[in-house]
Amino acid sequence: MSRKDPTDMGGESGTFLTTHWSLIEGIRAGEDQGHALIGSLLKDYWKPVYCYLRRRGFANEAAKDLTQAFFHEIVLGKELVQQADRGKGRFRSFLLTALHNYLINVQDKETAQKRLPKGKLVPLGMVDPEALPEVADDLSPDDCFNHVWVSSLLERALQEVETSCHEDGKTVYWKVFEERVLQPIVDETAPPSVKDICDRYGIPDGGKLANMIVTVKRRVRAALEKHVEKSVMAVDEAGEELQDMARFFPKLAQNLK
Repeated sequence: MSRKDPTDMGGESGTFLTTHWSLIEGIRAGEDQGHALIGSLLKDYWKPVYCYLRRRGFANEAAKDLTQAFFHEIVLGKELVQQADRGKGRFRSFLLTALHNYLINVQDKETAQKRLPKGKLVPLGMVDPEALPEVADDLSPDDCFNHVWVSSLLERALQEVETSCHEDGKTVYWKVFEERVLQPIVDETAPPSVKDICDRYGIPDGGKLANMIVTVKRRVRAALEKHVEKSVMAVDEAGEELQDMARFFPKLAQNLK
């Protein structure tokens, strides 16, 4: 990850209004939801797919081509829809298995290009993907995929909460959370003292500061849960997804409790 109140996840029914699984089932039922599905999957998974391919040894351009080929052929080509089985586990694991199988038949840039009709590449918005995170050197390709997925999830949740704090007149809440909790974890430095933070922002005491930080933590947890909802069917599965955050980002996970 790079950076310059818990929700009722399923309601009484235990299902969610909009999930990757429900979009797939809608397409199977003849509903025109292909655009929504590809848009949702590209937003959430293009970077994990790309980084997985890089970790498998593909160079930047080859990995970009293969990423686009995978989404074009497997997702737009309906193969993903035909093979999807929500009873087999989390959507993220299902997509990774589909990527494994895809690479059995597609192993290089030239092959990927032959499989793509000219002028019909999926626009991924990838002008120059960032270099792989340093931690990827110590991860397997599968763990690299999962690490980048978790990192992207955190990025989206944190950005969403930062924006909501600004919109709700709680900019100072975000700033003290960022300076006291988030940035020290990212930079691996000691957090500024309670007194320094209170003096800087005119906060009356440490109790008020603690309450402000707790407010932001709750928003972050709720945002994470909301994004995880899209790929699971039940609360316990959401918990399993969030456990990966604790595995890859233990300090942040601990601080969000």
